[in-house]
Amino acid sequence: MRLRPALLLASFVLLAAIGAASPVTAAELSIPPIPYRQRTLPNGLQVLSVEDHASPNVAVQMWYHVGSRDDPQGRSGFAHLFEHLMFKSTRHMPAEEMDRLTEDVGGANNASTGDDVTNYFEVVPSNHLQTLLWAEAERLSNLNVDEKNFKSERAVVEEEYRQSVLAQPYGKLFNAIDAKSYTVHPYRRPTIGSIADLEAASLQNVIDFHNTFYRPDNATLIVTGDFDPKQLDAWVDQYFGWIPKPATPVPQVTAQEPRRKRDLRYTITSATAPLPAVAMTWLIPSAQDSADRIPLQVAAALLSRGHSSRLYQSLVYRHQVAQDVGADADARVGPGLFTVYAILASGHKPVEAEKLLNEEIVWLATQPISAAELDKVKTQLLTSELKQRQTAQGIAFALGQASLIDGNVEHVNRDLLALQRVSASDVHRVLQKFVTGAKKVTIDYLPQAGKTAASAAHGAAK
Repeated sequence: MRLRPALLLASFVLLAAIGAASPVTAAELSIPPIPYRQRTLPNGLQVLSVEDHASPNVAVQMWYHVGSRDDPQGRSGFAHLFEHLMFKSTRHMPAEEMDRLTEDVGGANNASTGDDVTNYFEVVPSNHLQTLLWAEAERLSNLNVDEKNFKSERAVVEEEYRQSVLAQPYGKLFNAIDAKSYTVHPYRRPTIGSIADLEAASLQNVIDFHNTFYRPDNATLIVTGDFDPKQLDAWVDQYFGWIPKPATPVPQVTAQEPRRKRDLRYTITSATAPLPAVAMTWLIPSAQDSADRIPLQVAAALLSRGHSSRLYQSLVYRHQVAQDVGADADARVGPGLFTVYAILASGHKPVEAEKLLNEEIVWLATQPISAAELDKVKTQLLTSELKQRQTAQGIAFALGQASLIDGNVEHVNRDLLALQRVSASDVHRVLQKFVTGAKKVTIDYLPQAGKTAASAAHGAAK
């Protein structure tokens, strides 16, 4: 992979910051901005692009401003279901044709559904850009939503639920975090949905969902890589410009998650988990509040990024009460979650891990943080972001995140500077305001009675 000169220089400086005898701190790094272009078609389609001739490839992404938060009431998993349906046939393309247009020319394609967005992404040799733009416009405007496609993809999504939630020992725990952490906001509906809700859905439900959310004024097209800007504009106008903007407005989520007034605790049992676990969550502001979002992400990294992090050192190594730990500052368009969890070691109970988790959070929120530890974590986060931006696909993802989740595409350039400027007092401030100074939800995750003994006996017999 050939790096662009500016990012190559930034990478060398970053390596110097990590390994020099007199280390350069992350705050001293100079990072070149991403030179994006932005335009909006008369029908409302937003277009973001970055011209980069470092390699003869191009990334094409379609981000729809619809996620699991927009699932109809009693129809959780609809946005996820529709992600699958978009790979079926259209008026002018047979089913699975997107695979032929990408994989058969040495490229790749995929898609994902989140709380706030659904995105479809491809990377191909740049001489196939025109074909990919036509294909994305085709499945936006001419998708075949019929009974056969609906039932086949519903079965696929239900099987995904069985594999990722029911069959995984801790799948029910992570699937329940949103459901137990929100009381009013539709974020409480898991993105993957439920089998009962999917089975209750009808073809008309799917058609209505498509007509409501899959429209040009609810989408962002992102193109990065090896292309000519004038030619790109002409093709975008040709293939997307004619698609009409519906007269009705796009429905918006208006639910306001109330501030928690007391701590809450839930217990979930599992027939497959060999050992207990515990998770705790706190509400945090929208991703658009970068002044809080970025320090919270640094705080989560200080707690759990790598085996030298605080939670690993305390729970896994020193006290040996857990075999795995984690922390995450999940910022969303609406209220997000700060989450910590521990999967216990044999012979230990959730209350032991909960006590140590709380102690480490309070210690981080109140006691001095060394410059070396803070710089290490910020350098890790910065390195991860710079690494992503070495490819056209990675740059496109960064643009989509900044524009649709963080609220302004310019965050793609501003946030890396803001990350480098995060101080120990910033970490203290956000933890004291949103975590140690707020109410939490605790989930105790327990093996069903008799399962632990049976698992131990099975293990001993091997």
